[in-house]
Amino acid sequence: MQIITHTIGTTKIAEVVSEELIIKTSEDGLELLGNIYYQGFDKLIIYAKNISPDFFDLKNGMAGEILQKFSNYRIQLAIVGDFTSYTSQSVIDFIRESNRVGNINFTGLLDEALNKLAVN
Repeated sequence: MQIITHTIGTTKIAEVVSEELIIKTSEDGLELLGNIYYQGFDKLIIYAKNISPDFFDLKNGMAGEILQKFSNYRIQLAIVGDFTSYTSQSVIDFIRESNRVGNINFTGLLDEALNKLAVN
């Protein structure tokens, strides 16, 4: 796992890059949050390919548990990936509502994620 720092104005954003799954469980998500927070970041970009598909099964509560911690610690998150394969209405609504509120964003491109995190 590599952390790339993006600085836009005075905003410092961590981009996590890896070829492996980083978040397999809720605990992995909380560990990543602590790691990023400890390094002084309050904005994070991670790729959907690095998150277990279980995250997008909203019934198991994994997404809710992880994202609640991000909200509690005021860490903004952008998840970059292709979300068109998720056809469940609850997941579609979850993504749309998250993007509307703006603390958690689902984007298709890194540049889009950087722009959203830079202005929020």
